[in-house]
Amino acid sequence: MAGLILVANAGSSSLKLSVVRADDTTTAVETLDDAPYGVTAVAHRIVHGGSRFREPVLIDDAVREELIGLGDLAPLHNRLEIGVVDEARRLLPEVPHVAVFDTAFHATIPEEAAAYAVPRRWREEWGVRRYGFHGLSVQWAAEQVPVPRLVVCHLGAGCSVTAVEEGRSVDTTMGFSPLEGVPMATRSGSIDPAVALYLIRTRRLDAAAIEQALEEESGLLGLSGSSSRVEVLERSTDPAAQLALAVFVHRVAGAVAAMAAALRGLDALVFTGGVGERSAAVRGGICDRLGFLGVELDRPANERAEPDVEIQAAGGVRIVVLRAREDVVAARETRRVLTRNMTQTSSRTPVS
Repeated sequence: MAGLILVANAGSSSLKLSVVRADDTTTAVETLDDAPYGVTAVAHRIVHGGSRFREPVLIDDAVREELIGLGDLAPLHNRLEIGVVDEARRLLPEVPHVAVFDTAFHATIPEEAAAYAVPRRWREEWGVRRYGFHGLSVQWAAEQVPVPRLVVCHLGAGCSVTAVEEGRSVDTTMGFSPLEGVPMATRSGSIDPAVALYLIRTRRLDAAAIEQALEEESGLLGLSGSSSRVEVLERSTDPAAQLALAVFVHRVAGAVAAMAAALRGLDALVFTGGVGERSAAVRGGICDRLGFLGVELDRPANERAEPDVEIQAAGGVRIVVLRAREDVVAARETRRVLTRNMTQTSSRTPVS
């Protein structure tokens, strides 16, 4: 399985297509129609695998139907991703298609971190638990920074902070859906659930209106009243924009501290994702609040940082700015699935 893998990475705000070679080098592809000759498989990043999918899986019609059933768990993501799957299968019907799940890396989270304190029926019959997301990004970070106690800040349109112990996820900020956790570009992050109940009772808002507001009108956009882009907020002197940035930094730093508590210490801190890779101001603001954990920036190094680079002061906890390589992880996982499938098929073939 050393051929080209086409990776379709459909996020909440973009569709990224790339071809990954066996040596992990990549080339961006504009559209599915532009997929080059020689593609041997298509890897589809699927955000939510629910309880059903904890490993990558070959996509057939039955799997597709199960993925559709998971759409309510991640409405901004899974439904879009199914559309990409359908189009890719139409255009490239002769190659296998593999679903690679963002939730899979977090299957190792212990029960005390995964369980919500809700009625047993919700947890055991209805699958209400913390799943975690950005698993492909966190897996890459864990492979590149192999320390015993690692915290990964994936900061982009969606944002999460994850505790990784000896290469395994043990806690993370996103939960049942990608809405939980720190504030994001347009998503609220964690709020008191009584807020939704209050709005239902007193303002007669329905579930669709609340979902729309929390998913698409909140986060940095809701706080700033204008743009959700961190780069714009950094340059603004508007008080609302400054508040948005301050809230974001405050919440992410608090999340890092919580993840360090889950790890009982901290050996390295990774910043990745569009904001984590590009915003020196955000990295600086977060690290300034974490000195009690031994986090100390080399400020000139932070200002000029381009992935992949370390930016800690001498003697401090390692701080790494890392380019997200979700496409490489998805391609590797796809090759693993296809190799395993070929091996199983071969073992079932009768000897004549």
